[in-house]
Amino acid sequence: MTKATTFLYDCDTGIDDAMTLLYLASLVQAGEAELVGVGTVHGNVDPLTGALNTLRVLEAAGITEGVPVAVGATRPMAQDVHYALDWHGTDGLGDTHLPAPAGRPVTGSAAAQIVRLARSRPGELTLLATGPLTNLGAALLLDDALPSLIREVVIMGGAFDHPGNITTHAEANIWHDPEAADLVFAADWPMILVPLDATHPTAVHDDWLDRLAAHDAPVARFAAKILKFYEEAYTPTLKRRGAVIHDALAAMLAVDPELGEYVHRCVRVELRGELTRGTTVWDARSLPAEDTRRPVQVAVGSDVPAFQERLLTALLSL
Repeated sequence: MTKATTFLYDCDTGIDDAMTLLYLASLVQAGEAELVGVGTVHGNVDPLTGALNTLRVLEAAGITEGVPVAVGATRPMAQDVHYALDWHGTDGLGDTHLPAPAGRPVTGSAAAQIVRLARSRPGELTLLATGPLTNLGAALLLDDALPSLIREVVIMGGAFDHPGNITTHAEANIWHDPEAADLVFAADWPMILVPLDATHPTAVHDDWLDRLAAHDAPVARFAAKILKFYEEAYTPTLKRRGAVIHDALAAMLAVDPELGEYVHRCVRVELRGELTRGTTVWDARSLPAEDTRRPVQVAVGSDVPAFQERLLTALLSL
């Protein structure tokens, strides 16, 4: 990496978002990234709980100031709200029920924070989104010039040649707010999309989890503690002990895109299908592209051993 990446992070801080925050914190402390703000959204938990979790994680990593955390959208644009408490616990951090953070969320919405920071630092921000895209959709409605102000958008979401993880076809982040997601994919900004096709093969298993649990540093113990619930939730799906830390791959590809393999496709979201609402759709036919949307750089794979080792190294470095 030749220049530190400047991140604005939008998330729904459950367990894999927390791992991603720790990864970003390790980059910040190494001088390899700047984290200028975090916004939270409904998804794994409600956005206030997510904001408090964000502050807990940042404080655990030693970041106690300089990163404003804004509470975002409490519900999707056009459907009921749903949470993923069975995957992340009632508190979003594996039912660890940690003490309240020292810090508090800032005033103002997460969508307004996106617009304000983009206006103050045009062309600098990598907008990383690992939750439902309601805040990004709202920010686009607040300022139609936003796509010209953002350096790059990196999203964990979607599924193409991989089954969905909330319905047969739909991935959770997109399904939680399909209308907002389609607004985001229609916007004219550079984008990397990291779907289940790329994230699911990165599952960590016994050796990785044991190495983390064996480390005696406070942050490693914190990470192992909250991962325990996630691991137990994932093991029946994976058919062995393990967990998929989806969101961290998106953050890592934002820093080092050469770690991934990609195709370029225009992406749309199915909004009406009785069985397919929230599904990401691309045109994979070998025909001239007729879609007027800007093609998205879609990750279809990654260097899995490198991802796993870099993430573990980051967690153990704090």
